[in-house]
Amino acid sequence: MGSSRLEQQLGFILETDQLKSVVRQTLLPGARRQENSAEHSWHLALMAILLAEHARDAGVDLLRVVKMALVHDLVEIDAGDTYIYDEAGQRDRAARETAAADRLFALLPSDQGAAFRALWEEYEAGETPEARFVEALDRLQPLLLNFHTQGAQWHTHGVTVGQVIARNRVMGEGAPALWAYAERLIHEAVESGYLREA
Repeated sequence: MGSSRLEQQLGFILETDQLKSVVRQTLLPGARRQENSAEHSWHLALMAILLAEHARDAGVDLLRVVKMALVHDLVEIDAGDTYIYDEAGQRDRAARETAAADRLFALLPSDQGAAFRALWEEYEAGETPEARFVEALDRLQPLLLNFHTQGAQWHTHGVTVGQVIARNRVMGEGAPALWAYAERLIHEAVESGYLREA
């Protein structure tokens, strides 16, 4: 095949289909199987549409939020998913994901590659209202799934309530109401034995 704009776009679409094969640690409540990163990204986009009214900043650009939700984990095609409570994996996550962004976004026509790269970098920097809101959703979604699988993966990985609070309190910066809800869930998870205290 050649390298026309359409061929580059379709090549990228085929390449990003691999996100369906990136397995996350979170279990799906109904299926009791591990979620993949494509399912996670779709779920975040849907959550963004439904929960936009709960963003800290009333004027968030919802289209930008949805795009960011769909683009931010594409780097996992090369870098893999790094479990939020994996301290060792977190140490080199940024380097792995940057290398993945370099390769993946270069597959697109330059204008679209630059736009996707900018969305990914905006999310990673976490400085805009949109990025903070997507991050809040990105933290809430696995918390909901962990709660509704009775903390199965929390138990598997020995996760404590202190770790969950420390890694998820950033939710409050993008969506205080979602963090307040999450805090109630975390408390209930401890009371129900889904999450250990220490």
